[in-house]
Amino acid sequence: MNKKIFRSSFLTVFLVLIATIALIMGILFHFFEKQIQKELENEANYLLLAVEKEGIHFFDEFKKQNNRITFINSNGKVLFDSDTDAENLDNHADREEIKEAMKTGEGKSTRYSKTLTEKTVNYAVRLSDGAILRVSTTQYTVISVLLGMLQPVLIVLFAALILTGVLSSRVSKAIIDPINTLDLKHPEQNETYEELTPLLRKLAEQNRTIEEQLAEAHKKQVEFKLITENMSEGFLVIDQDAILLTYNSAAMALFGITPPAEGSVLAFCRAKDFRDTVSKALSGEKWENTMMRDECCYSIIANPVFEDKEVIGAVIIILDITEREKRETLRREFTANVSHELKTPLTSISGFAELMKEGDVSQDTVVDFSESIYEEAQRLITLVNDIIKISELDGKSISFESETVDLYELSEEIINRLNDHAEKRNIVFHLIGSKTEITGVRKILDEMIYNLCDNAIKYNKENGTVDLIINETESSVAVMVRDTGIGIPAQHLSRVFERFYRVDKSHSKQVGGTGLGLAIVKHGAIYHNAAISLESTEGKGTTVTIRFDKK
Repeated sequence: MNKKIFRSSFLTVFLVLIATIALIMGILFHFFEKQIQKELENEANYLLLAVEKEGIHFFDEFKKQNNRITFINSNGKVLFDSDTDAENLDNHADREEIKEAMKTGEGKSTRYSKTLTEKTVNYAVRLSDGAILRVSTTQYTVISVLLGMLQPVLIVLFAALILTGVLSSRVSKAIIDPINTLDLKHPEQNETYEELTPLLRKLAEQNRTIEEQLAEAHKKQVEFKLITENMSEGFLVIDQDAILLTYNSAAMALFGITPPAEGSVLAFCRAKDFRDTVSKALSGEKWENTMMRDECCYSIIANPVFEDKEVIGAVIIILDITEREKRETLRREFTANVSHELKTPLTSISGFAELMKEGDVSQDTVVDFSESIYEEAQRLITLVNDIIKISELDGKSISFESETVDLYELSEEIINRLNDHAEKRNIVFHLIGSKTEITGVRKILDEMIYNLCDNAIKYNKENGTVDLIINETESSVAVMVRDTGIGIPAQHLSRVFERFYRVDKSHSKQVGGTGLGLAIVKHGAIYHNAAISLESTEGKGTTVTIRFDKK
């Protein structure tokens, strides 16, 4: 803008300067021409008086003047000329000024040379006898004057150009500086040209609008970030070339990438399931798929983003469904195990009943069959009861209210109930601790400790020991059951709390049980918000600890 103003002002001043010089020269030239005309008229009138008085003889002693004097008779013949011999001159009757003078008494004319550098100004006056007296002078034209003054004119123009440039530069800067120093953040506080007031007012309104829009955009951005960053699911937004546009921390954690991240999402994960899902979404299809990665299972949901019916990107949600898949696997296993556990005693009962129905069984055999049917029925009842207990604990639908329970006293009762069973295998119980109270559901706590002690007897060695330890600290109460039994192989430690899971199925048949004891212990601990841990060495024994937080 500064250059534009400079060029405009420079050109304007320069053209005005040229026009002014030309106008002044024209005015001066016209003024001097009028002066010459006046001088010619005056001189002609003086000569007219002399010629009228003395006649043509006046020119006998006439001395050459600056101006040319010509005397012509009424027929146009030149009788005298101050510059040239009259005999050599043509008849002047056809000259413009002569014809005009003969007609009106005076005449004027101007004639230019062939080169246009000179012009002759003529003034003619008629005498009383009809003769004509003409006075002429030669004058330079404007062109010849300019040519003669070319050097000084060029110097003046050059100086004028420099001066014009300097002044134009200063003027342009003076115009632009107030504009360049405008405070556009606070347009209405500027003191500048009055003509800029509407513009500054409009800028102020636009600034307020932009600030409001930016604040709203920032608010939405913060809200969006809060939502996405607090999502446990991975969130990705990509363009049509699979280039990452935005993401949340959960997505980067799933891919094992430390933010910031950029580039193609296909470089983050090269699993075929993931690449196929991205390709389908970018082709315009909503697509869902599952993917295994680092022993985890993920569900991938990809939705294409359209603009004017063209796919411009995609939104990808990644959910960690590992736990869900594990639960589904456990559910299937539980269903299969329940079916198996129910089928075995029912088959036995059905078989014994079928034999007894035939009537060919002796009375002693009927008694044996009845005893077997009773044992299998009891096994079924125990299994169903255990399943009901776990179901109640899963849904936390226990109807009993919490109360203060002395774990030491409860442990004594449980040991007394199991003593007969322990004595059959020469297993000795040791109860260690003192009176220790917690708040909980007595029935559940009883089931938990009973199952641990029962397992400690079942899987112990002959002449072994079982230590039941009650330990209290400032923040927690621990119940520890330690045996000297067969122990659990390391590869099975993570699964022993699963429903119906058995380390040695053949040995399980000998010791009995439903396979739900430790599962009941686990769910009871969850119900009481307690932590459970297990330590075991194969061939040496097992220790199970339940730790209750004090409230």
